[in-house]
Amino acid sequence: MTLMVTLAFAAGLLVSLSRQINGRLALSTSPLAASFWNHLVGLVVLVAAGLAVGELVPAGLRAAPWHAWIGGPIGVLFVAAGSWLIARIGAVNTALLVIAGQMVSGVVLDLTRGAPGDITMRAAGVALIIAGMALTLRRAG
Repeated sequence: MTLMVTLAFAAGLLVSLSRQINGRLALSTSPLAASFWNHLVGLVVLVAAGLAVGELVPAGLRAAPWHAWIGGPIGVLFVAAGSWLIARIGAVNTALLVIAGQMVSGVVLDLTRGAPGDITMRAAGVALIIAGMALTLRRAG
């Protein structure tokens, strides 16, 4: 379990770092251009890794349902939106809003799938994230 927690934490750090880098690129270009280059460079790295590992084209690829393919377009929107938002509302507010959105959608998905767990604690977690965001938005009196 410690390994999974460490990997999840590291992934969160990398998401934050990626948003900062793409936000800076968006200031020099545009959010769409930043998203394009993010995905193009990512594609090149992914193809190289897939060729090296040998799992680039898995068996059953054609049998995947249509909705299995919408993650890519959603990712493009996520990267472009993050690149645009960081320059306008800052890294902390962008991160908190993204995390709040992830928590809300995670709670909804868990509820619809019947995942075990205490809904009250999940709701409290979402409320704390939103409260944290509200505190960062407060202006000094």
